[in-house]
Amino acid sequence: MVGDIKMEAALAEFLRSLALEKNASEHTVKSYREDLTQALEFFRVKYEGQNLTPGQITSRHLRAFIVWLHEQEYAKTTIARRVAAVRTWFKFLCRQGTVPSNPAEGLRAPRQDKKLPHFLGEDTLDKLLQAPLAEDPLGKRDRAILEMLYSAGLRVSELTGLNLGDIDIDAGVATIRGKGKKERLAFFGTASLSTLKIWLHAREELLTEKLGNAPRRTDAVFLNKNGTRLTSRSVGRMLEKYLAQAGLDPRTSPHTLRHSFATHLLDHGADIRSVQELLGHSSLATTQIYTHVTTQRLKDSYDKAHPRAKSTDRK
Repeated sequence: MVGDIKMEAALAEFLRSLALEKNASEHTVKSYREDLTQALEFFRVKYEGQNLTPGQITSRHLRAFIVWLHEQEYAKTTIARRVAAVRTWFKFLCRQGTVPSNPAEGLRAPRQDKKLPHFLGEDTLDKLLQAPLAEDPLGKRDRAILEMLYSAGLRVSELTGLNLGDIDIDAGVATIRGKGKKERLAFFGTASLSTLKIWLHAREELLTEKLGNAPRRTDAVFLNKNGTRLTSRSVGRMLEKYLAQAGLDPRTSPHTLRHSFATHLLDHGADIRSVQELLGHSSLATTQIYTHVTTQRLKDSYDKAHPRAKSTDRK
């Protein structure tokens, strides 16, 4: 019977559907696998000997899992992600007829603390962008990477996924494949295009050094020292090096440059709908967090500069 399917098989079926039918990215599939594998392990240990199937899971089992996550002192964001994964999985199982009803329907994630995104000021960003010394191919690459992350507001996975065919140098635009394989256009400023052209020339030198006249086997824009596609983790390590070198906030991540991109656009008068499209957000609500950033900055400036901003004397 379909209802007797084992937990692991039900999870595998869900992950296959994500990858093949929903066209989810490898990162998304990996995140669901990790979150749901932890839930399955909890059920196995907590209810040892019961050999629970998906059809036997009730809201009581799921609430026990959430309580356990809180007891383990996981961050609210982590718990919320686990809850979302469980909800999505059981919605799929219900639709497939694997479970008679959805036990996760009323499951609630913990209320999240509102946290404004970390971004860099324009002067600080200039200092970071100048940190790589463009004296060798990798220095030229690093400068182009930092410029592009900030100039186009790219996610690091979007940057490392760029292929030569995605970029139109003459138009200063690239086709970006974002979350869920959604495509959008990204624009590069003069400085970014300049560093990109320098890197693309150095890229050929690097490949010639590594491969000689052998056929090129990668279309990746950004390569590592071995001539293969650069990874997101390598970009993170590269950024850490330049932050330390320039004496800048170590909390800064590649995503901080994306936050800075959006914040600076709004600071300089861009409308929020345009920023939404440039970021590739499917929902305007996601983009609106940046309006809170700019509003808070205005309020801080007011509180600091106006003589009556914090005064209690109203005579």
